[in-house]
Amino acid sequence: MSALSHGGIRRHVRSYIGVFAALAVLTLVTVAVSNLRLAFFFAIAAALLIAVVKASLVAGFFMHLAFERVIIFVLLFFTFLFFLALLILPALS
Repeated sequence: MSALSHGGIRRHVRSYIGVFAALAVLTLVTVAVSNLRLAFFFAIAAALLIAVVKASLVAGFFMHLAFERVIIFVLLFFTFLFFLALLILPALS
């Protein structure tokens, strides 16, 4: 049987529902921003900002990274640096 109490399970379910609602709202915001006919740079910047927030919510709550140890964040940081290198290095050549 689970080690969580009934109140603990309710709290987790409430947080999952909150994250789902935030993702739904951010999806609507993405659609609204795409209909604004912004300049290319601002449209891409807005879409990437919204996507980063949504990915952070998914990784933090649904993948349980918000409650992990420091080593996970160190690995994620180096993964992000490697990702940036893969984006920037081809642009420099």
